[in-house]
Amino acid sequence: MNTEKILNQIGEIYLPLNHECQQELIAYSKVNTFKRGEVVVREGQFSKKAYLIVEGCSRAYYLKDGKDITDWFTFENQFMAPIVSFFSDKPSPHYVEFVEDSTVLEFSKDIMDKLTSKHHEFERFISKVVTETMLGLCERLYTIQFNKADERYNHLLSIYPNITNRVPLTHIASYLGITLETLSRIRNPKNRL
Repeated sequence: MNTEKILNQIGEIYLPLNHECQQELIAYSKVNTFKRGEVVVREGQFSKKAYLIVEGCSRAYYLKDGKDITDWFTFENQFMAPIVSFFSDKPSPHYVEFVEDSTVLEFSKDIMDKLTSKHHEFERFISKVVTETMLGLCERLYTIQFNKADERYNHLLSIYPNITNRVPLTHIASYLGITLETLSRIRNPKNRL
């Protein structure tokens, strides 16, 4: 898939970019591929790269006492970045891993800053992406705090209906804040005691 087609596709989802802005973004970004299981950011690293998922899936996760805890997923037409490191001069508390073989549009924070200062519609585009990301994280926090485990799982399926075909159940369970055994009982109600 070429970069121009990717930008037209995201323009339909988020906000169309004018031709000049598109051409500059094409000139300063690149289409990249990653293999399933490839980690592009590790805890403690600085990273100023963002990835628009064209095809595939990624996740951000923490390691806490040796335990892998998934914080969020991104799928097609969503952006993944190590948010803390990308927007500040602090190291990332997250790992960023590709869960599937993935194709992405990769660009840097410097390019984002350059394009937002030059093109008002790119600034609005980034604002929309960041707003949607923040609303998603707020919704996730609310769901974890106030919903039962089965409600969390059903809510996740309402957002990503085929997630169980694409993401290991261990990652889904940690994302939901439940054990793999609890997830298994939720998915197979007839096995409940």
